[in-house]
Amino acid sequence: MTVNAGISSRFFSVLLVIACLVASPFANAQERSVPRTQDQLRLSFAPVVDRVSNAVVNVYASRTVVQRQQVSPFFNDPFFRRFFGGPDNFDFGRPRERVQSSLGSGVIISADGVIVTNHHVIKDADEVRVALSDRREFDAKIVLKDERTDLAVLKIMEDAGSLPFVEFADSDDLAVGDIVLAIGNPFGVGQTVTQGIVSALARTRVGVTDYQFFIQTDAAINPGNSGGALVDVDGKLVGINTAIFSRSGGSNGIGFAIPANMVHFVAAAAQGDGIVRRPWLGAGIQLVSAEIAEALRLDRPRGVLVTGVFKGSPADEAGLEVGDLILQVGGNEVSDPDSFGYRFATNPLGSTAEFTVLREQRTLKIGVELRAAPETVPRDRRRIDTHSPFRGSVVMNLSPAVAEELRLDAFEEGVVVADIEPGSTANRVGLQKGDIILVINGRNIGSTRELEQVSDSDPGVWRLEIKRGERVIRFALRG
Repeated sequence: MTVNAGISSRFFSVLLVIACLVASPFANAQERSVPRTQDQLRLSFAPVVDRVSNAVVNVYASRTVVQRQQVSPFFNDPFFRRFFGGPDNFDFGRPRERVQSSLGSGVIISADGVIVTNHHVIKDADEVRVALSDRREFDAKIVLKDERTDLAVLKIMEDAGSLPFVEFADSDDLAVGDIVLAIGNPFGVGQTVTQGIVSALARTRVGVTDYQFFIQTDAAINPGNSGGALVDVDGKLVGINTAIFSRSGGSNGIGFAIPANMVHFVAAAAQGDGIVRRPWLGAGIQLVSAEIAEALRLDRPRGVLVTGVFKGSPADEAGLEVGDLILQVGGNEVSDPDSFGYRFATNPLGSTAEFTVLREQRTLKIGVELRAAPETVPRDRRRIDTHSPFRGSVVMNLSPAVAEELRLDAFEEGVVVADIEPGSTANRVGLQKGDIILVINGRNIGSTRELEQVSDSDPGVWRLEIKRGERVIRFALRG
């Protein structure tokens, strides 16, 4: 027993020594000490900011707006009119033009002066001017506008020399918790840098663009930051700052950026004819609810469900079937129609997207060859100026290409409202962009020509039937 006790004692002593040897470095690492050199004190993103900030510009957009002044109520007074005359003797009620300006940010993405910014920064602009970090200013032309992604591409019109630019990162490599820097011109005070982390990925209910897929960050983003850069610690572009969630108008630590992969896809279109051509699937999809997941014997709701396949479409040719569950696109998981739309839309035309599909408890790999939606019928875009409820609207014949642009079902046919002039008759009666005109006074409308013929009549009462989303709306209007 004495020998065993001695062995146990020596063994315990060895363990204590080992523990002390192992713990010693950690104990020293935790000791607090005053930094003795500048290098010990400095932990800075200055090298990254110095490299990137010269490629972030201020964007000034100006547009001419027409305002009509209200007629003074004094002109309703006969006594006043007797001495001063009617409103025709004054400028009251006459339209006046004034220049409206907006300020945002932009990011140079090539040495020859190609700039990416938000569409809402330059929307309806007559002139665009950019100011570089070295205070030089240049006129810029709008090369591409894409309202669906809220992105625009500009090009400096003068020779500015070889300019600093930001390289693209692969935004799919981002992870929640990654450090990011936001660079822009908030409130017009001058270039500002803020730091934060990636708070979330694939935010889909922001309500800013058609493609609801955003990077969320707590880096402070304020008005004027729109179009500015969100970069990683390597100084590469991971997103374009676009929106904030705020009740006060200032930053609440909830900012949203368009992922760099979508920005790169749109910017690439500017190198061609300036038209963004998106791939077309030719299939209807829907969210997988908890009830659908249970019916499909899934452990949880995931993927998107195929609800219809357009004959002759890429989906049809690839072999997709109604009831298929699309789980992944290009190896990236999809959880709802918005995430699917983003993953699918960022693939270039002519490539093949690999879908991971669950069909009757079997997992399949299906390659979908990507091409643009076809123009099966001429658009025949027409502006309606007849004295009818459609006055001030622009209509087009529906095709898969038009349906894709307006985010309508590929299976829709007939005539669609493509645009509406503010303040027009069509606007006042409640017509909306994307409305499909089905029936006018009992007559089925199959083309824009038919609509224009019917709208040129004077029936006394207009009985309309239109489709808006999943609803069919019927109403009557006095002629």
